[in-house]
Amino acid sequence: MATESYERGLDRPPLLDMPIGDCLDATATAYPDTAALISRHQRLRYSYAELREEVDLVARALLAFGIERGERVGIWAPNCAQWCITQLATAKIGAILVNINPAYRVSELEYALTQSGVATLVTDGAFRTSHYVDMLCELAPALRDRPASELKSERLPQLERIVCLDETRATTGMWTWAALREQAAGIGAHVLAERQAALDPYDVINIQYTSGTTGRPKGAALTHHNILNNGFFVAEEMGITAGDRVVIPVPLYHCFGMVMGNLGCITHGAAMVYPNDGFDARLTLESVQAEQANALYGVPTMFIAELEHPEFASFDLSSLRTGIMAGTYCPMEIMKQVIERMHMGGVTVCYGMTETSPVSVQTGLQTLLDKRVATAGRVHPHLEIKLVDPVDGQTVPRSEPGELCTRGYSVMRGYWNNEEATAAAIDGDGWMHSGDLATMDDDGYIAVTGRIKDMIVRGGENIYPREIEEFLVTHPAISDAQVFGIEDATYGEEVVAWVKLVANAQVDEEALRVFCCERIAHFKIPRHIRFVEEFPMTVTGKIQKFRMRGIEAGELGLTDLS
Repeated sequence: MATESYERGLDRPPLLDMPIGDCLDATATAYPDTAALISRHQRLRYSYAELREEVDLVARALLAFGIERGERVGIWAPNCAQWCITQLATAKIGAILVNINPAYRVSELEYALTQSGVATLVTDGAFRTSHYVDMLCELAPALRDRPASELKSERLPQLERIVCLDETRATTGMWTWAALREQAAGIGAHVLAERQAALDPYDVINIQYTSGTTGRPKGAALTHHNILNNGFFVAEEMGITAGDRVVIPVPLYHCFGMVMGNLGCITHGAAMVYPNDGFDARLTLESVQAEQANALYGVPTMFIAELEHPEFASFDLSSLRTGIMAGTYCPMEIMKQVIERMHMGGVTVCYGMTETSPVSVQTGLQTLLDKRVATAGRVHPHLEIKLVDPVDGQTVPRSEPGELCTRGYSVMRGYWNNEEATAAAIDGDGWMHSGDLATMDDDGYIAVTGRIKDMIVRGGENIYPREIEEFLVTHPAISDAQVFGIEDATYGEEVVAWVKLVANAQVDEEALRVFCCERIAHFKIPRHIRFVEEFPMTVTGKIQKFRMRGIEAGELGLTDLS
């Protein structure tokens, strides 16, 4: 009988059983003078003792606003020190932090604020082409001429106050960050201590909205226990220790930044290093060199941008030893360059989803190179994973594709105010169904082959896009490739490839098809090939194939499937 695709993680080290604020206090007591937070673009630096002092001050200020345990506090800003401080201050008082995507526009912002019931919003003034203050004034016109204490909005009836990080853009109806901090004077340290002591690690402390590629985004409700432990185990797998410095160019609003980054560092006494408010390849490389960083985070497209930067060779990256590459698979050649040219011999690969806090599987420091490229690793401690047939729900044999499911401490409490969606995602036995297809080998390593909905069915043949993508990047002229299916009258679906070429390289469609004909089955050869400079993606670096599909359909005169 074939072995089933099921694995259970180790039961050690033990789970952390404390709220996030208590963990910060413990780390600050153990490592008071160790660097904790470095926001280079703001020229701000905090030791752990200083970070705890600032977090406690802001936590007392929030208490002065009358914020109750379980009340929602939104944050709408790019990476900055105040983002991290707000994350930790809300955790100290038991308020639920609601992460708002920095790229959101008016309708998306309105939905997230109302669906979660945000009463207090911390916002920046603007970020890139998003003018936050203007959008908020559109939703609440009174912000322009009424005092901050009298905020009223018909469209945002639950919103009571807005704190703006940019004093030059703040309107009369907004509190500034400085004005917020001043409120702390009226609240004694004992009041904060009493609130903090009353908290439960199993309280919901964070709401993160999923991408929403179909329908409205859903808010994953995560507890202290969920995200603190996940951050801890991710950093454990990387070998992070006290005094290390971790460069975090990924967005804080996503689990990659605030859990794997911030909480991974805080649980180990390492420093969080923010190179900029948004990703910039040069500033990231500069931060590694200047801070003598030991670890670097990113999605493959970020690492590619760093490796291809014209000044790459001028930076000393020899202090690096580990890091995380996540979000999507990494081509073998890129992984080799990250290890050899960036000195990241211990780079790890992760897989997960927001609903599981996020990481379920991860490669280790000693994982062989081919496993780091071909798989996302093995199951994390204290978790279970299995692969099931999407149709009948039965666990599939090893090496057979199935839907990846996770059970254990990391699974979210549910989708905020959405019982129907929660029931559809988490079954009666507590398994979180990912919607991702994967295979498990005999050693328990998981290879994610794509979304169930992205699988291409051409003339009765099941085609997995990742297999073709991995093949295409073996061509010396191709830097990256994305493959998806599109409607076809004859075969049901046809294969489409969007291809990004190496700088100054040249290859045409005919030559690429000849290359394919000699090496892969005929039904896998892309029917449509498009050469592009970049791929549409989310702020977190995830490729948006639904947008590619819509663009391609429009070009071919088909229905826009996006």
